[in-house]
Amino acid sequence: MSTLRQLRNFWILWVTTIVLACCSDAVAQVSYTVTDLGDLNGGNLGCAMGVNNHGWTEVMYGTQDPEQTGPLVQGRAGVNIEGLKIDLGTLGGKNSWTNYNGINERGEAVGLAETAVPDPDGEDVCAFGTHLTCRPFLWRNGHMSALPTLGGNNGQASGINKHGQIAGFAQTTVTDSGCPPYQITYGVIWDKGRAQPLPPVGSDPDAVAFGINNQGQAVGYSGTCIAANNAVLWENGTATALPTLEVPGALGVAINDLSQIVGQVASADGTTAYGALWQNPQNYTITSLNTLPGDFYSFAEGINNQGQVVGSTQLENGDWSHAFIWQDGVMTDLNTLFPASSNLYATMANSINERGQISGMATVLSGPNAGKIHAFLATPVNASVGKSIADVARTHPKITLPANVGKQLLHRLGLGPFEQ
Repeated sequence: MSTLRQLRNFWILWVTTIVLACCSDAVAQVSYTVTDLGDLNGGNLGCAMGVNNHGWTEVMYGTQDPEQTGPLVQGRAGVNIEGLKIDLGTLGGKNSWTNYNGINERGEAVGLAETAVPDPDGEDVCAFGTHLTCRPFLWRNGHMSALPTLGGNNGQASGINKHGQIAGFAQTTVTDSGCPPYQITYGVIWDKGRAQPLPPVGSDPDAVAFGINNQGQAVGYSGTCIAANNAVLWENGTATALPTLEVPGALGVAINDLSQIVGQVASADGTTAYGALWQNPQNYTITSLNTLPGDFYSFAEGINNQGQVVGSTQLENGDWSHAFIWQDGVMTDLNTLFPASSNLYATMANSINERGQISGMATVLSGPNAGKIHAFLATPVNASVGKSIADVARTHPKITLPANVGKQLLHRLGLGPFEQ
């Protein structure tokens, strides 16, 4: 099964402690209250992928078998509004899921959901092992509806802006010669229900869009069914490749209203991959965000209009390690800004709104839910953090993730050493 089709490879969580001594004053003075967004339908796994300016989150909630030793048996996209959890449902199948940036200020949410129809080519684009067709969806006014593809069988929606424009990808009717019998995939902007194709760049056959800003600019990547070659900005339907660090391999994930873009780029020596920030829209330049001490990879996943960037770092084996915030050239472990009382160790930060609220994923450290993976919402406060969760979490808990969670939780694309 192709990397592009499954958008796969989620990694096991790793919790460790790093207290940075070189934080800038702007970052060091910020602390957060942390809200545990819990579970849904009795599940035991959650990750908040998007947050709007009201602090409402879109969460992917999962249910593993009771012994927490086998595969994820169900996944649902959900919306959490100040503690009210809403199951968004499906399109006739058993499961639904989310990508990045999938909720706007009107409470409209987007993602991917199974239908009841088997995929005619045997693909498993929703990646729940059912091999049902996977469709992009829009959830609005309590109802989920399927968005059109580009004539092909499958697609996924990712980001939505305040106007209701949606970014994602959809299959065409053309067979992908690199991955037959599967179909060529293009990025898409859905506007008022109509699918506008976003082509790849150069000779690349495939493309995927993730983020969209309020000006209708979209970002994602262009590549093949097994590799993301170029981070791409689409404007008025035209694709522009963004600069890399000398070697191919990059993707864009989010774009703010100042046209600043974040994502990931292969390192100049091709051995790892780092979070990336592209700025100066007239002539884009790239800043590599590197990673936290002791970690090997990083991934920038969200940016607001203040230029605050959030993301995640990983160990060399790919295990998630720390959520971070990057501001004014300084990357800070988010756990050093969480109070010890939060009981959540953040391993992934996915989105940040204009209020500075951050959504992501964390490990529960103690109590009846110890070791479970919960979604969180962090809200900045004007107070000293005192003793942080990083000060008290001296050892990482043992975590067992579902065997198939890599196909359902986060989407890793073919950036050289990332490809598995």
